[in-house]
Amino acid sequence: MSTQQQQMQNSGGGGGGSGSMGIPASEVFWTLADKADKKFSKIRDIPFYQRSRHDTYFYKVFKVYTQLWKFQQENRQKLVEAGLRRWEIGEIASRIGQLYFGQYMQTSDANYLSESYIFYEAILTREYFKEGMFQDVNIANKQLRFLARFIMVCLVLNRREMVQQLVNQLKVLVDECKRAFQESDFKEWKLVVQEIVRFLKADTAFMNLRPLRYSLVLDPHPDTLPHVPAAITKRHLKLRDAVLSSFHQNEVKYSELTMDTFRMLQCLEWEPSGLFYQSSGSKLGQNGATGTSRISYIQDIADPTLPANPRKAVLYRPALTHFIAVLATICEELPSDGILLVYLSASGYCSSPQNESGCIHLGCHGERGSNCIYPSDFLPFTRRPLLLVIDNDNSNAFKVIADAEKGETVAMLLSPSCSPAVSDCSHHPNGSLFTMFLTAPLQAFCLLIGLSDTDIDVDTFNKAETILTTSLNTWGLALAISDTLNPVWGQVLGDPFIRRLILRFMFCHEVLTLYAPVYKENKFLPTCVPALPMPAMPPTYSYESVILNIASMFGATKHFIFSEDVYQPEKLEVDMNELTL
Repeated sequence: MSTQQQQMQNSGGGGGGSGSMGIPASEVFWTLADKADKKFSKIRDIPFYQRSRHDTYFYKVFKVYTQLWKFQQENRQKLVEAGLRRWEIGEIASRIGQLYFGQYMQTSDANYLSESYIFYEAILTREYFKEGMFQDVNIANKQLRFLARFIMVCLVLNRREMVQQLVNQLKVLVDECKRAFQESDFKEWKLVVQEIVRFLKADTAFMNLRPLRYSLVLDPHPDTLPHVPAAITKRHLKLRDAVLSSFHQNEVKYSELTMDTFRMLQCLEWEPSGLFYQSSGSKLGQNGATGTSRISYIQDIADPTLPANPRKAVLYRPALTHFIAVLATICEELPSDGILLVYLSASGYCSSPQNESGCIHLGCHGERGSNCIYPSDFLPFTRRPLLLVIDNDNSNAFKVIADAEKGETVAMLLSPSCSPAVSDCSHHPNGSLFTMFLTAPLQAFCLLIGLSDTDIDVDTFNKAETILTTSLNTWGLALAISDTLNPVWGQVLGDPFIRRLILRFMFCHEVLTLYAPVYKENKFLPTCVPALPMPAMPPTYSYESVILNIASMFGATKHFIFSEDVYQPEKLEVDMNELTL
């Protein structure tokens, strides 16, 4: 934990008092508050691609808010007598929560996310904005903004019970504000409520039966992953950075986090310990600070033995120039042992100039090319290791990058050109099927065969999850020792996040290959560049056998076309018994 975070936790220390020159406490406070407000406004204007500048300035802003927060704690009575109101204390805590969450989005450091939660929870518990809320529209809006931001933090933390509690509060407060003030002033808040309700309707409990983050309880520990022989590659890269972006008309989102980027963000992070999911929160001191439970709470959500989360840039409908600037900055700062993952999810593509194979449309306005990303746009960045995950009907257009690189061979996972005609699997409301296979493969499988939340038996799902996890690990071992494995994949197979994406990609490919409505139609199959080998497997873990086993558990074998020598129900029963021993 940083020194600044430790300072913010302490309720005592320097910075208190009324000053050595006898300056009134209220004057010192408002001077500090004005200074903090100006710095806070500046940090919001720093573009993401200026990451080093943002990091430097964050600590400057943080330092001022540390002083301001401690000063109001140590001089609370004097300040209240001088006219300090509770909502003004809440505003400081809310700013600190915003700073922490913003820094989490910049760094992917889970400690910042937990600190943001703690300050927002303090505001909720202490009801800083309650007094005068229905007499002053500005205070009402502060409470609404606080609730909306706290919902975002809880969503990313996967604290679902708190999310539901906050959404209910938001609904009630918007209705009460419409009665207390002019209804027209709260039309935008009604849209916010509709947005989060729609988001939660898509991100159901079924989608969260298994954590999307990399879990050491469910996924293999990085130290146990098989090594790729030196004959294949002597270089081993780690996922250090990722750029996540999506553009779909009327897509499910909350604020600037779409359903697809929300899932990918979690998929590229470590899952905290089991205690993280307990509903018990931190205990708050009388001034909104926390006691010893705060330290244990942070320890619960972070494992110091794990590497840092890959740093991620989540870009919501970026301008092309901004997107390119972010890529350039990240490539410039990428460590020598790092690889950059770029994830693009979009529903449209536009016509291309004669010398281009196609492109992805990231906007709905502007002249041709101003909102389009072409394969050639990535070529300058192929001087560094790059993994492209393209989820778009025109994803195959990006195959032309191969053999045109400027230094490093690009690895690509490309979505199918067409999606199966299953209503539950359209991009709305559940998000992209391809992205779902990469982030929640068993849920994607269930949705493909038409199973909904109410159709799923949790015990059956968990047994199927065990089969899938065991099978994917077996596939991963076979892939690592394959003589035909391309070095481009060999150098990243030791990274737990990329390895998991690769294996889930293989599962997606095999499921769609056998899926009866689109049986062996190439346009419905995802592709990867360079091609992945399909090493021979023991009969129990052959690709068809695994899919057969899972389909049988859900009574869904009719949805697939299997080879005659694979369909052996008696063998399935033996395999299941072996698994449960």
